[in-house]
Amino acid sequence: MFALATLLTLVNQVSGTPYISGGDSPAGTDCSGLVSWVANAATGRPVYGDRFNTGNIERALLDRGFRYGTQPGALVVGWNRGHTAATLPDGTPVSSGEGGRGVRVGGGGAYQNQFTNHMFLPMPPDQPPAADPLLTPPMAVPPVTMGLPAPPPPAPDPLATPQPAPGAPVALMAADVPALPAPVPSPEAPLPPPPGVA
Repeated sequence: MFALATLLTLVNQVSGTPYISGGDSPAGTDCSGLVSWVANAATGRPVYGDRFNTGNIERALLDRGFRYGTQPGALVVGWNRGHTAATLPDGTPVSSGEGGRGVRVGGGGAYQNQFTNHMFLPMPPDQPPAADPLLTPPMAVPPVTMGLPAPPPPAPDPLATPQPAPGAPVALMAADVPALPAPVPSPEAPLPPPPGVA
């Protein structure tokens, strides 16, 4: 399976490739060629020499493990009968042929209104998907130490009540123990005689 860095490297390398209908090399390609390259790289196939077009894109994507629909944090492809584009898992749109240009990073990507079909390839399990900023609250990210030793744990709070270690005996203070009510004699037990009575 793929790594996002692999796809970003690929699209940056081919950015600026001229638009050539049916092209399948860095000398030029069209929209389907670019999406083929990205889909091939994402599924471990040779980037060039295994392209598809908008007429057979659905079958080609199914063969590469894509699923119907869209998903945040996935490689998403959108298409209609005459055009296709992709959006990388980090949200980067890539296209070829839009605005009279060849391959470029940018444009509408897979989520253009003109696209009537969408398929996605989920990220591998060892790579968490990119969060949808509209649905996911921001998370605290630990600082990157770049090989430095981890920072020491925070100092204990002197005002906090100390907690015993698990399994350690617990000493209670008299003030910690609630007062118990006076014992109530059992109905079966004889009552002691009142004072002064023999």
